[in-house]
Amino acid sequence: MRVVSADGEQLGIMPIQQALETARQREFDLVEVAPEAQPPVCRIMDFGKYKYTQARRLKEARKKQTTIQVKEVKMGPKTERHDFDFKVKHVRRFLDEGHKAKVTVRFKGREMAHTELGWKMLQKMVEAVQDIATVDNNPRMEGRMLHIVLSPKAQH
Repeated sequence: MRVVSADGEQLGIMPIQQALETARQREFDLVEVAPEAQPPVCRIMDFGKYKYTQARRLKEARKKQTTIQVKEVKMGPKTERHDFDFKVKHVRRFLDEGHKAKVTVRFKGREMAHTELGWKMLQKMVEAVQDIATVDNNPRMEGRMLHIVLSPKAQH
């Protein structure tokens, strides 16, 4: 098997017993890093330290990654102008923070007879945030709810 030292120096091809003995002399472990290679490659290293540094690297990567959440804003088809403007402000803030925004219009009772009011409401919302948002999917009616998902435009 091909053996590589802890500092990356090629020690050459040697039998397993000799490689193990070399690792013991240097007080390190013999770790197989490429078993499918011809001949297999082993590295002399401190395996405990290696696992520790890998865990630290993964922890740092998790710390730096951002998760995108879907924030929801609900309203009715008869929502007044001021309340609508307030909801627009919320949606803008969610999009500025990098989250997706789901805008839902709920229909109660006889409001189902006038679903076109809900469609107009969603259209006004899309127009109000079109400078910072893109529509992920077209408005969809599910039961008594009409909803649309908006995502922030990519900043260049």
